[in-house]
Amino acid sequence: MQKIKTALLSYGMSGKVFHAPFLDIHEGFELLGSWERSKKLIQEDYPAVKSYPTIDDLLTDDVDLVIVNTPVGTHYEYAKKVLLAGKHAVVEKAFTTTVSEAEELAKIAKEKGLKLAVFQNRRWDSDFKTIQKVINDGVLGDLVEVEFHFDRYNPLLSPKAHKETVNDGAGILKDLGPHLIDQAVCLFGSPKSVFGDIRYTRENSLVDDWIDLLLIYEDFRVRLKASFFVREANPAYTIHGKKGSFLKPRGDVQEDELKLGKKPNLKDWGTEPEIFQGLLHTEINGELVRDRIPTLQGNYFSFFDGVYDSIANNKTEPVTAQDGVKVMQIIEAAIASNAERKVINLPTDLAD
Repeated sequence: MQKIKTALLSYGMSGKVFHAPFLDIHEGFELLGSWERSKKLIQEDYPAVKSYPTIDDLLTDDVDLVIVNTPVGTHYEYAKKVLLAGKHAVVEKAFTTTVSEAEELAKIAKEKGLKLAVFQNRRWDSDFKTIQKVINDGVLGDLVEVEFHFDRYNPLLSPKAHKETVNDGAGILKDLGPHLIDQAVCLFGSPKSVFGDIRYTRENSLVDDWIDLLLIYEDFRVRLKASFFVREANPAYTIHGKKGSFLKPRGDVQEDELKLGKKPNLKDWGTEPEIFQGLLHTEINGELVRDRIPTLQGNYFSFFDGVYDSIANNKTEPVTAQDGVKVMQIIEAAIASNAERKVINLPTDLAD
């Protein structure tokens, strides 16, 4: 099996929790190390790997793939440098800070024949995989309205300066927003237009921390919400169709287990407790059904498996650069909508 030599641009929370554990267990990847500016931590967890003092040291090594997992405001600069060095890249969300940056990265990757994927791991959450199946099974009938929430109760400002100071990559719209938007685009394609309401709700907050986005499709609507002031959670997913409804709480356990240091496996990893099963209330074959639906297994390993297949077998990336462009189009439209207090139409070449 071909080994794809891979390096990280950071070994903070994302490198330690979301990337290194899966690269380590996947037999198709060889984790070479990480760029570490000050704290040297990766060798504590993976003694055989390298700690690179600079990005140039990393890029001049025998690296095939680079994970760009630095703050959002640096994604464009570093991803461009990685691609121009002839390396494949995975870039965390938000892909970039502007549409033009996203389009340029996609163009460079295409011209150089390189793979460029966006790390949208939430497509492989157990709850999202379950609502995707319910929708695809058609048991709800034609959709009327859909609502996704990514809520928390956390009124305190983050100690991470890049998250709370005014910069192009800060704010909940470019932090949790890309998860919600990508899931909507993954399920339904790009909307025709967007209305965005963006607020600052925490005391002394300098960055947006509450969003309510309305994605307008031809025959149905999708509302995306994220807030830091939700102590009692709403359903994470509410889907109403002409035959019935499906309500699903957020239940994916992967992030929490990874933060505890648990190692992913391919047998029972990402299995939710039954208490988080979604409620289906619909009509099937003329009979009314109201019951809990077993949750599918989640597994972020599938994303890395897709990245491996894209590089080793020249397949399409699991989340493409064009997917990233679409998300940035919606984010920019939401910002314009909030400023102008009106619905913003998306380019016709974007809407599916």
